[in-house]
Amino acid sequence: MNTVRGKLVCLCFEIMKMIAGGWLLVLHISIFLPSVCRIHAVSYDYSATTECLIEPQRAQYGGGIITNPDFTHGIQGWTVFGQGAVKEGISNSGNRYIVAHSRSQPLDSISQQVQLEKGKLYSFSAWVQINGGRGNVAAVFKMSHGELVRGGQVTARNGCWSLLKGGVYANISSRAEILFESKNTEAEIWVDNVSLQPFTMEQWRSHQDESIDKERLGKVRFEARYANGTAIEGAGFSIKQTKSDFPFGCSMNYHILSSTDYQNWFVSRFRYTTFTNEMKWSSTEKIQGQENYTVADAMVSFAQQNSISIRGHNIFWADPKHLTEWVKNLTPGELRNASEKRIESVVSKYKGKVIAWDVMNENLHYSFFEDNLGENASAEYYARAYQLDPDTTMFLNEYNTIEDSRDEKANPLNYMTKLDEILSYPGNQGISAGIGLQGHFNSSQLNLVYMRSSLDILGSTGLPIWLTEVDVGKDPNQAEYLEQVLREGHSHPAVKGIIMFAGPANAGFNNTVLADKDFKNTPAGDVVDKLIGEWKFQTREIKADGKGSIEIPLFHGDYNITVKDPVSSSLTAFSYKMTKDVTGDTVHIRINA
Repeated sequence: MNTVRGKLVCLCFEIMKMIAGGWLLVLHISIFLPSVCRIHAVSYDYSATTECLIEPQRAQYGGGIITNPDFTHGIQGWTVFGQGAVKEGISNSGNRYIVAHSRSQPLDSISQQVQLEKGKLYSFSAWVQINGGRGNVAAVFKMSHGELVRGGQVTARNGCWSLLKGGVYANISSRAEILFESKNTEAEIWVDNVSLQPFTMEQWRSHQDESIDKERLGKVRFEARYANGTAIEGAGFSIKQTKSDFPFGCSMNYHILSSTDYQNWFVSRFRYTTFTNEMKWSSTEKIQGQENYTVADAMVSFAQQNSISIRGHNIFWADPKHLTEWVKNLTPGELRNASEKRIESVVSKYKGKVIAWDVMNENLHYSFFEDNLGENASAEYYARAYQLDPDTTMFLNEYNTIEDSRDEKANPLNYMTKLDEILSYPGNQGISAGIGLQGHFNSSQLNLVYMRSSLDILGSTGLPIWLTEVDVGKDPNQAEYLEQVLREGHSHPAVKGIIMFAGPANAGFNNTVLADKDFKNTPAGDVVDKLIGEWKFQTREIKADGKGSIEIPLFHGDYNITVKDPVSSSLTAFSYKMTKDVTGDTVHIRINA
């Protein structure tokens, strides 16, 4: 139980039918977190892999509500959808699966009907392969009113099984058909070990709380004794967190240089940032050969003066729409020279001043540099950035990988395929690489199940994941959706930091606005302030027990601790750092009588 975030008595009622035919009301009183009553729920399965396996792994949750999920009973419970046909397949090892063949349309596949309940989240997984080459296979939920909802996709291959993991949120109660889609109609779709596990929103939130307790908190015991070893009963411990180890920050732009109100608003909340545009090539060299880092330098100076860490964003942007005209008009030879000058200039200038580099921005959707300089252009830029700044993590920054299950280009497996290509390039094996996921969410398409499952898949690589540009589209429920996204990111074991692309209206932010023109919080701003407080240990005064000790969970980070002798009122101060490695630690404090 997490006492750091406070306690609330929740009354949970259970109605039990008596043998005599009457009803007995049993009252249970438990202590829970203020956000939700902790409830008994099926634990969420965070396991995933990007590897293509010779044999598929077992169905998660035993298949959940799927009938015959592992095809032990042949194809019972499954039917054909569309114009194709289905049959049972058996591997050399005796594993059974189902095959959709003789297909003529993308959705010609297998089908099983399930009942979806409004307000529930459905975690989906299946193991798939195709019988020729490689290609995308998507899970599609066909609702009773005809709507097709994509629940995830994977790049399937021939000869091995790939995990397709995703899911849907049920906006309405509906019968739904689970289908599998492949635009390669000549390929057979093979499917095995299918799972669909429902969760209520309360259960989903309980997973987040459990993960935070495990991943972001550690328990420590402090024991105060006099020099002669006598326990100091009633010793007063004052505990104040001075720094959080989980980076939660916000973008900033040039308006901060001329607005004291903006500066005060930012510094009072955040210690991590990304410049929205000021470090980009289009800002620092608007005219060829005339570099100007004046604004970026001033913003770096402001950040350093206020102990704010900076993500370097970005060295290159692969979308030609965001390149200056002079860059787009260069010949390949001229572009190569200009690009080399750009990377040498910006990385050398800010080496040691940034904690990360977005080396290539949106390279799954766009390929300007590969189109003009060859297929290894991005990999070469990572190699050069690594040579110039070997101690900084290099990110591939992309959108829709966690936001939109419909985007084939940016699905998690395609993301890792691209990153693997970059890291396998000669000279890049030693790069400290990171996964950058922008997180621009459209409120009408918010799918927390797809977000979590995508993080599961990418997290299986062991690389650090940052949500780099989080915002949520305008909507009457924007604040609620923003909170859901931020909670999902903060609670996921693989996520190591979050930066929002948001800010005050006076600085020109107009999508996710956190403060109005008078720097008063918007509803979204209230959410952010609430979470900042919730994700940090609140200063507390605690009395030691008869053994002179206290035991308490602390968020990972730095602390100043003062112990007051109840007899002499003398104070003993020390610093302490809580990390995942020291959880369960016992700290002995000796005080002179």
